[in-house]
Amino acid sequence: MGREDSHYRPDEAAGGGTNQPPAKPATGRVPVPDARQLRAQFPMPPAGSSAPTSGPPAVPNRGVNGNAADPTSPASAPTSPAPGPGAAQPPELAEQTQDLTTGAGPEAGQRATLAPERPSGSAPVPSRPATRRRLPLVLAAVLVLVLVTVGLVVVRPGPVGRWLGDGDAGSATAETVEPAPVAVLAAADVGAPMPSTEGLRAVLDPLVGDAALGGRVNVAVVDALTGQALFDRGGGEGTVPASVTKLLTAVTVLAARGPGYRIPTRAVAGAEPGEVVIVGGGDPTLTAGAKGFYPGAASLEDLANQTRAALGGTEPTRVVVDSSLYPGPVYGPGWDDDIPTGGYGAAVTALMLDGARKDPKAGQGWAERVPQPDLTAGRAFARLLGVPENTVRRGTAPAAPPEATGTAAVTTEPGAELGVVQSPPLVRLVDIMISESDNIVGEALARQVALARDEPGSYAGAGAAMTEVVSELGLPADGLTLADGSGLSRKNLISPALLTKALALAASPDRPELAGVFGGLPVGGWSGTLSDRYGSTPGTAAGAGVVRAKTGTLTRVHAIAGVVTTAEGRLLTFAVLTDQVSPDGMEPARAALDRIAAALATCGCH
Repeated sequence: MGREDSHYRPDEAAGGGTNQPPAKPATGRVPVPDARQLRAQFPMPPAGSSAPTSGPPAVPNRGVNGNAADPTSPASAPTSPAPGPGAAQPPELAEQTQDLTTGAGPEAGQRATLAPERPSGSAPVPSRPATRRRLPLVLAAVLVLVLVTVGLVVVRPGPVGRWLGDGDAGSATAETVEPAPVAVLAAADVGAPMPSTEGLRAVLDPLVGDAALGGRVNVAVVDALTGQALFDRGGGEGTVPASVTKLLTAVTVLAARGPGYRIPTRAVAGAEPGEVVIVGGGDPTLTAGAKGFYPGAASLEDLANQTRAALGGTEPTRVVVDSSLYPGPVYGPGWDDDIPTGGYGAAVTALMLDGARKDPKAGQGWAERVPQPDLTAGRAFARLLGVPENTVRRGTAPAAPPEATGTAAVTTEPGAELGVVQSPPLVRLVDIMISESDNIVGEALARQVALARDEPGSYAGAGAAMTEVVSELGLPADGLTLADGSGLSRKNLISPALLTKALALAASPDRPELAGVFGGLPVGGWSGTLSDRYGSTPGTAAGAGVVRAKTGTLTRVHAIAGVVTTAEGRLLTFAVLTDQVSPDGMEPARAALDRIAAALATCGCH
């Protein structure tokens, strides 16, 4: 099982079982915006703002147009993030607005504080005044400390002022001038020369021919600014993409639903007095209590409180679980046999808690999942309502009465809405899906594409709807087959050309709502599934800090797709997919993939 995909088995052929230990959690997640921050002309989070980080401070980013990045311009997103929790404003529209920055650090809007030292020569503050005459001295010392503190907070010289959002912090006068921050991610420059096809062939051909990549390697490289194809080797051929599928899931759901859409979970009055029906809308992040596995998730506790208030004096007597929004199989076609119990996949139902995890406090990656997520959620809801768990059963909600349609329930007549809670905005869920390679969130988002296109909320419906949206966006759909939205299915086939064109479209100002795809992309050598790559492996160090990409791993399948800034400042999109690697060849294949991306970072290539 691969930590980003969930399914790599070096010692077994595809389809065998596994007792894989928990995967190392990804680090450096980009924070996702709060829903209340969603404003603006477009239903998308602005990119390009910065916040204090645990790594080196960021320098002002430059957008794809070569000017200072405009925090409201989605086009600046993929250009030059600094490893810090980018708080732009809202992606996921919410998961935290997405600025294309990545890394661990304080949340957007969090203030940095400095502890002032007592200036030399000031009177010490006595722990106990011996006489009344010492009181003026104490007050004077306190006043000095207050003034020093105020000076630090107000003046905020150097990068502190920039972190806190000052316009021109450098203009403030201070005794100590802090050094300029060091650039962590290179800025893209619209004026930078574009690599030539011949130059790229000379650099990439030897690397693509590495035997570690197996018998089939398909590659595409595209200029992000113009959309021009620069390198193609089997770029139009459908290839098993593994978790790189999530990039296409992200683009299609952002296009179909919009970054600000929230998934509802409702409670309605049942057919009998006291019967409550909980209706799953497909929110995989829903949790039982005030805090669950996913930050900012909706809570059943809140829904139960609304339900009790709506019922008035009527006591709830039974809970019915309606998860009919997702028809068909709960496990995906083409999934290996051990995925349902392997800790990375789960039964996909329209109602679930914490991504079907048994323990919401589990870490990222591998986690034990419950076999019937919808009933598990229904029982948790029953406990909150004080209803015996043995009364919980599956069923369907009565049709809403005409007078209650689209409004809050004012009666307890069958079908009347008793309460509703909503997921974080989709852009936030997109960030989670990509940064943590969360398979269950990926399947939930794929079904939102289906529902937005009036297709069934099933694996087949999601695949058909995603393909439809790809065509609507004018992207090349040749060779495209989608059996699921997470990439766990071996029946998926996606071409490198489609991935690179989709990323280039998301980076352009033509479809600003798609920019949310970049917020969760791991940074080479810094965060997520790339945190331990682009370092000591020979030939890969040049990719550290300039490669941002989604990885994919299944047994025999290894892929990477994302964006990279060349040494001369040109932003490129790239995808390398290989699906005939030796079962025990994960590490050599990953190193070979990283050398290709790192080589792009060194261009040149004229």
